[in-house]
Amino acid sequence: MTDSSAAAWSAAEVLALFEQPLPELLYRAQGVHRRHFDPGQVQACSLISVKTGSCSEDCAYCAQSVHHDTGLESEALLDVEAVRAAARRARQAGANRLCMGAAWRGPKERDLEPLLAMVRAVKAEGLEACLSAGALRDGQAERLAEAGLDYFNHNLDTSPAYYPEIVTTHTYEQRLATLERIRAAGLKVCCGGIVGMGESREDRAELLRTLAGLPVQPQSVPINELIPIPGTPLEDAAPVDPFELVRTVAVARILMPGSYVRLAAGREQMSDELQALCLSAGANSLFLGERLLTAGNPGEDHDRRLLERLGMGLEPREHACADLEP
Repeated sequence: MTDSSAAAWSAAEVLALFEQPLPELLYRAQGVHRRHFDPGQVQACSLISVKTGSCSEDCAYCAQSVHHDTGLESEALLDVEAVRAAARRARQAGANRLCMGAAWRGPKERDLEPLLAMVRAVKAEGLEACLSAGALRDGQAERLAEAGLDYFNHNLDTSPAYYPEIVTTHTYEQRLATLERIRAAGLKVCCGGIVGMGESREDRAELLRTLAGLPVQPQSVPINELIPIPGTPLEDAAPVDPFELVRTVAVARILMPGSYVRLAAGREQMSDELQALCLSAGANSLFLGERLLTAGNPGEDHDRRLLERLGMGLEPREHACADLEP
């Protein structure tokens, strides 16, 4: 089986990848990575919460759910100028994409126009624009695409079998339906999952197999390590084995060779050595900045020092910004 036919892999074949000796798995993942990307470059993105807290969903990992008492203070939708300023800071830091997260089940019609204005502001700063805003209704993805949105993020989180243990307020099928709306509107898909929520290796394998088997593989695949938030049902979740995280990244790279695999949430609790292993396993995208929505993240200076130690650099921005002020 070739790397390009990852979508056709069986559950047993994907699990067999996880079970390979780690050096063999890394060797295979690195070969795939080199055929599709420059292994010395990492894509840089920035993330901002444009609407925080009071989400009606009950995702067991999330500090922003109204179902969990985490002490988080809710914040209304940001104004467009705050988003424009965030985009400018992200561009100056070297990011080529600003990802905006809104905590709700999905945008109401009254929310859509402010979101469209945010997208236009980000694009005016010369960055790609990504939005995470829950489930989309008919026609909303098309309007976002017309405003210039590049990516829409909608994670599957875990395997179909384990999903009811994590979320009960919406179904896996509803998530897949939103992904179809995104693709049909011509938007790129950002879709990944979380490790360390009590799922099995089989669940991690099935999540990646599901992602790889979508009609179009996600162009961006965030791999998150659970950050246990006090007040959530997963506050006492046992840490995932670091090598299991590396294996997850490597299998994602093999199954989705042309996707950006982003080492996303949880990096603040990872050692530099673990992050370097994940980059060696095929991760080639990071979030810059000290905050990821409501959680911490290594600062930009730390990330630059780490990449410098590894002899790596940031991927050049795809959009020309020569006419923008520094």
